[in-house]
Amino acid sequence: MQLPDLALAETTLNMLKDRWKVRIIECLLSGTMRFGELKKELGDITQKVLTSNLRMLEQNGIIIRHVYAQIPPRVDYTLTSLGYNLKPVLDSMVAWAEIYQATLLKELNTTLESGCQKIETLNNKLEAGYQKLENKIKEIKNNF
Repeated sequence: MQLPDLALAETTLNMLKDRWKVRIIECLLSGTMRFGELKKELGDITQKVLTSNLRMLEQNGIIIRHVYAQIPPRVDYTLTSLGYNLKPVLDSMVAWAEIYQATLLKELNTTLESGCQKIETLNNKLEAGYQKLENKIKEIKNNF
């Protein structure tokens, strides 16, 4: 069995590594949107960052920018077929992330349980030590 050329996967990862690009694509998967709609949907993105990311996605053939000759100006953004082809890639990435996070959570819980058991053991030893100390103090008091 021949392994896939994983260097090609880097192309996808490099294009999607900016959090805004993935979120823009996510917005546009539901349909065409105007600049203001995207900005509102994305929340805390600046106009400059949104413009820059939209331009890069357009240059990479992921989205199409439709400019309408009207006043006031109207610009819409739509995913290309290449952009829509990213959906299964993103779905796979989400599925992997869910498995990864579940694994980390399980490991964290195991670590916490182990830590709790160690704390309980130490607590029992401390209680036993305090009990011995109290008994010793009583013994000393009784001898005086």
